[in-house]
Amino acid sequence: MAARKQLPEPPSLITSLPQDVIVDILARVSRFDYPALSLVCKHFRSIVTSPEIFTRRSLLGCTEHCLYVVLSNMDETYSNHCYILCQKSHGERRLVHIPSVPAIHTYFSYTTIGYVAVGSRIYVFGRSTTDRMMSLSIDCVSHTVQPLPSMPVTMSNTVADIIEGRIYLIGYHNLYDWERKMVVFNTETQMWEPEMIWLDNSGRYIYNNSCVENKWEMDEMLNLKGWQNACVVDDVLYYVDYYKKELRAYDRKHSCWQVVKGLEALLLDTTRYRVEVWSPKTVSYDGKLALFFHSLRRREEKLREIWCAEILLETRQGGEIWGKVEWCESLATGNFRFMKALDVVV
Repeated sequence: MAARKQLPEPPSLITSLPQDVIVDILARVSRFDYPALSLVCKHFRSIVTSPEIFTRRSLLGCTEHCLYVVLSNMDETYSNHCYILCQKSHGERRLVHIPSVPAIHTYFSYTTIGYVAVGSRIYVFGRSTTDRMMSLSIDCVSHTVQPLPSMPVTMSNTVADIIEGRIYLIGYHNLYDWERKMVVFNTETQMWEPEMIWLDNSGRYIYNNSCVENKWEMDEMLNLKGWQNACVVDDVLYYVDYYKKELRAYDRKHSCWQVVKGLEALLLDTTRYRVEVWSPKTVSYDGKLALFFHSLRRREEKLREIWCAEILLETRQGGEIWGKVEWCESLATGNFRFMKALDVVV
């Protein structure tokens, strides 16, 4: 008996649709499902990696907030690598390395590089080696890197933030003094503004995640607290008082400090996480607060876990702010140091 001839599989209904209809459908799918969609067929792969679909997502209002994280690998001569927070099919969250974004090498483990997110791009400025300044942007749609005009001045330990389309970059004049200066990059013209501004020689150390300090530092009530590694959510500034195990909030409208309630278990349970004596970092993420901290897993092997807790904030009657932990998970393990987290919209 002759073998039955195997019939070809019928074409998928969606692939038989017009191109613009397919793009419209896939634009409504979560960006985090695109890696799986790219495995379906070459046609899907070309669509989900094209600028066209991200333009369509923006027009449809289907953009998402994605958390990008920069970790310094201490085993690779202080090289900073870029990761994206992803949720696995079984619900576990992990930091996934982005191999197409090259590592950024710094000349010292505590050196800060200025990272700032603007829409779907991450801008990077700073001193990658003792003799070279760096100025580039990362396209978070294609995960490619583009060079930017060279920085007009040399500075070290740079931090960056954006105000109305302009990136303000602050750093030390050189490696050996505390004089601070500032330059401005216009994201619309993609050019540096000509003036360099000298800042007061206050002696304040420049921390990663601390450019907000320079934006708010003239507020006398704000400076009653010795705070760092802060972020701003809905015009309220938050930072962790590591020694008192409290998340503190400063409302600029009412010029008052308060302790965020409801997070006692998270902040007091340091035995469970074995947190090192480095202040946790707060990051504004999609209207919530992401709290990053290290956990020393095995000291002899220099293994650290990078933990993150996502916190929903609520202002209740009477002005009290309460926090609710949406999730708290270990995201990566290695000889890492957390450097920066950025909320990117794609």
